[in-house]
This record gives sequence, C-alpha cells and structure tokens, in this order.
Amino acid sequence: MPLLPGAEPFRHDGGEVGVLVCHGFTGSPQSVRPWANYLAERGLTVSLPLLPGHGTRWQDMAITGWQDWYAEVDRELWRLRERCSRVFVCGLSMGGALTLRLAARHGAAVSGIVLVNPANKVHGVAARTLPVMRHLVRTTKGIASDIAKPGVEETGYDRVPLQAAHSFRGFLRRLDSELPQVTQPLLLMHSPQDHVVPPADSARILSRVSSLDVTERLLENSYHVATLDHDAETIFEESHAFISRLTGTPAAASHG
Repeated sequence: MPLLPGAEPFRHDGGEVGVLVCHGFTGSPQSVRPWANYLAERGLTVSLPLLPGHGTRWQDMAITGWQDWYAEVDRELWRLRERCSRVFVCGLSMGGALTLRLAARHGAAVSGIVLVNPANKVHGVAARTLPVMRHLVRTTKGIASDIAKPGVEETGYDRVPLQAAHSFRGFLRRLDSELPQVTQPLLLMHSPQDHVVPPADSARILSRVSSLDVTERLLENSYHVATLDHDAETIFEESHAFISRLTGTPAAASHG
C-alpha cells in the first residue's frame, strides 16, 4: 500500500544522544517531521517511526490496535539504546501517551520525555458508546489538521476507524494507572485552545506522574497539531534546550 506524502519514517545517525519522536493517532511522521529534523540538524541521533496502520488508508488502521503501535515505539527505543548513551522520547498527542508508557515501563532507559498536547482520555459521548458503536459503524469523521496557522495541513486520515478508537481508549485507561511510575524529567507543552485534546488531559498527567523535574509551557498561538503551527519553533527550541540541560551539552554549541 503506497504511503501518503510525508508519511515516511525518518532516521538520522548523529551523536551519542538519541531521540525517539512519536506521532499521533490517525496521523503520520509528517506532523512531527520538522521537530525530528530540527533535532537531527543539531547533531542528535533521531528515530521517527511510522506507527502500524498509519500513513496509508484508514482501512489499514482498522485492523491494528494499541499493542501494535506501542510495540513499534518500544522496538525503536531499544534500537536507539544499542547505539546511544542517553535516549530521550518526544511525542505529540497519542505519541505523548506512548512516550509516557515507555517512560513508565523502562525507567532509566529513558533519560527524559517531552510531551506536546498529550492525550489522557477519549472524550465525549462517543467515547462511552465505543464498545457498542464499533460493531455498528466503521468510522467517524477525522481529527486531523487542527492547526491555527493558515494554509498548513496535517497528513492524516479523514476518517477515524472506531475499532482503533476503542483500542486507543483502552490503552489510555491502562496508561492512566501507570502514570505514577513515570519519574523522568518531563517537559510538557500544551495549547489552551485545542479542539482534539483538552487542557484537562495535560493537567491530569501532571497530577499523576512522579517526576520531580517538571517544566510546563503554554502554546498560546497553536491548536492541537502545534508541531506544525505558530509555536512550532518554540517547541523545537525548548525541546533541544531541555535535552541539552540534562546531558550537560550547551545548546548553543550544538548548532550548525
């Protein structure tokens, strides 16, 4: 099945510090590729996988579930661990949820995490009816391209397969119970105006994790896909500064 434009996975072999970047539900690497590029250009080793069932057509996603998506980022984490001395994980939306689970389960193997509009719950009346509705209706309208910046589009599905949404809901409920196991340094950036994931999700995550080194930033000029929005450069710079601080490498010295 041909990939959608920009949905290709991305890898860059850089220095001893590795970064795993995770995209969101029904999205693709395109939504976070500028983030990955920014970090790669500053000498970091970067991996941005394409999650199973994503980046092609929604029918392919309908036969995958959270175990498939998590297994993919788990494999990439250990691939980075084999060649890097420190590994950080970054994620947008569902990618943020996957990031949190990697941190909860792998402890010191993850040196720090960066979250952008991370998901904690599937919201709305539809969420409560998913266990039944997924057997009656195959899809609902898509959630891609919640972006304030004019003329910018996210490469993602225009339909959400309800079977996959049901699996995602189950994953988030499981993850919520695991959040106290997250102890790593954490940078969380979120948009007050987000039409996909409300700010309450970020507040819930911050109240549940056990991390002591926590930084929260508001993305005032962006919607959900903030990595393609007005605040993208802020996300990239803050992420790099966070990693540089924790690895003891001056951010300015890494440019070029």
